[in-house]
Amino acid sequence: MTPLERYLDKLHAIHTTGAGVAETSYYGALETLLNSVGAMLSPAVRCVPMLRNQGAGMPDGGLFSAEQWQGGELPAGQLPARGAIEVKPVSAEVAQIAASEQVRRYLALYGIVLVTTYRAFLLVGRNEQGEPVILESHEIASDEASFWQAARHAAQSAAQHNTPLVEFLQRAMQHAAPLRTPVDVAWFLASYAREALALLEGRELRALDTLRSAFEAALGIRFEGERGDHFFRSTLVQTLFYGVFSAWVLWHREAPRRAGERFEWRLTPWLIRVPMIRALFEQVALPSRLGPLGLVTPLSRAAETLNRVEQAAFFASFAEELAVQHFYEPFLEQFDPALRRDLGVWYTPPEIVTYMVARVDQVLREELNIPLGLADERVLLLDPASGTGAYLVAALKHIAATLQQEGSGALLGADLKKAATERLFGFEILPAPFVVAHLQLGLLLQQYHAGLDPENERIGVYLTNALTGWKEGNQPPLPLPEFQEEREAADGVKQQKKILVVLGNPPYNGFAGVAMQEERDLSDAYRTTRHAPKPRGQGLNDLYVRFYRMAERQIVERSGHGVVCFISNNSWLDGLSHTGMRERYLEVFDRIWIDNLHGDRYKTGKKTPSGEPDPSVFSTEMNREGIQVGTAIALMVRHEQHQGTRMIFYRDFWGRNKRRD
Repeated sequence: MTPLERYLDKLHAIHTTGAGVAETSYYGALETLLNSVGAMLSPAVRCVPMLRNQGAGMPDGGLFSAEQWQGGELPAGQLPARGAIEVKPVSAEVAQIAASEQVRRYLALYGIVLVTTYRAFLLVGRNEQGEPVILESHEIASDEASFWQAARHAAQSAAQHNTPLVEFLQRAMQHAAPLRTPVDVAWFLASYAREALALLEGRELRALDTLRSAFEAALGIRFEGERGDHFFRSTLVQTLFYGVFSAWVLWHREAPRRAGERFEWRLTPWLIRVPMIRALFEQVALPSRLGPLGLVTPLSRAAETLNRVEQAAFFASFAEELAVQHFYEPFLEQFDPALRRDLGVWYTPPEIVTYMVARVDQVLREELNIPLGLADERVLLLDPASGTGAYLVAALKHIAATLQQEGSGALLGADLKKAATERLFGFEILPAPFVVAHLQLGLLLQQYHAGLDPENERIGVYLTNALTGWKEGNQPPLPLPEFQEEREAADGVKQQKKILVVLGNPPYNGFAGVAMQEERDLSDAYRTTRHAPKPRGQGLNDLYVRFYRMAERQIVERSGHGVVCFISNNSWLDGLSHTGMRERYLEVFDRIWIDNLHGDRYKTGKKTPSGEPDPSVFSTEMNREGIQVGTAIALMVRHEQHQGTRMIFYRDFWGRNKRRD
């Protein structure tokens, strides 16, 4: 039974006796609801009914943080850290209560008040002038009669209202809490993003048909069926909220802010530097579209949340750079966890990223005789599933370290900017991480005093399908010029650049869109063998296999030499479906290194050979579950004077410390 169903059921039971009084008889049900919601938070929030008078009257309750309880007891005289509660009968109008003198007195002492008539809830705070202002609201029923009808059918009513009410109450309980970390900010923005997505679900979005068509054509996929439709709507919402977040970061970083100056989400198109994302945002955020879609309110609340952030503390942690990923993954997990799992979106631990970048650099030096490794101007690197840009950031840092060792001096910033705009490329199919990648790389360049000219320069990360567009050919123009420009730039990299390194963590699962023929045909090269047994099963249909083929083709058939380094599902190492894949790599690469990281739920039950725990290498503080399949890092190099694989280096990594090892 959900918290709301239990609440309505209790209210209905009391109401039908006819023995209760209009307000106080229902306190217990309200207290249970608030405590059940507060228990979901960390730290938990507890409702204490009937507070004593501390100078402003006797509130009907208070919301106390678990941090206020010492040894299980609440020290005398403490004010509720998360605000006071004012309760009136179901027949009352909550807006009138919020404007009352009593609520004003509570606001003066407690700072924030949750006002409720059992059927409606208002969170009341104060504006800069100290006047009461409604921060948020949620209504179960518009009047007394319809509320008791809803309570009579508690399960049916809860199916509609439980999620939005619980989210409203969670936000209300945390509104007075300090906002200091990327994770906390991500939680709030994801909550408002879910509210926005709920407004879009089930609606006809004819006003956005042009945008949908442009998106499909630009990315080489089609959104079909319920799953594809959900993916498209989710993409729109993510783009809006990541756009607002990125604009806020840029707004904060680019100019000193006067005390009291506030961020407005409508500034976003002016602050976002990537034309395609700016166009995507503008297409969704036009007033003529935002109004009918109902998105103004959640976007405004998101902006108000950002204005509550303790900026000094937030940006101190954000400057650690890992905070970008620590913001993105918690946001997506909170916003749409099912979509996150469907798309195989997993944050790659920094130890893995750093290790892979260092190994690629070493192989470039030792195997391909490129003394400066990644810092050499001849080295063009591609991350075909760049996500938030973790590998590109690590590569740029590695290049910076090399150039500093070589005495780059005052030219370091210019050299790094050239690398980020002309040699390091990323392809990403999801707009949200694409926005974050541009933000993260742009902020990194600023640290080296090499900021981008927004009118003439951009990071080499493109919103595109990495598996299509490699063949030249006439394509119909896209309906939006910014989308056309983005596609042409991405295709220019695909068709004209000689990539020497393909590096990254390809997605493990398919996208919600239906792939174009060019993408589906990629795995055909692995479906036949010359000497090995014929492939069996469906393993070649896994998405990561297509990324391997794309990378292999680029290095072997286009550049003629180079490096492929992926962390991926390790099923291809011994799978019956992958005999052709293994045979081909032995033929086309000269040396292969395999670090088998295991951690497979299905093959080994996430146990080492000795029976000890063997978690996924993706199990982190941010994601304790990790992923279910085993993983491996493959590093494959092809020499200019190719002779075929002469040596394979293989290592097993088991247990809890494999990332450290």
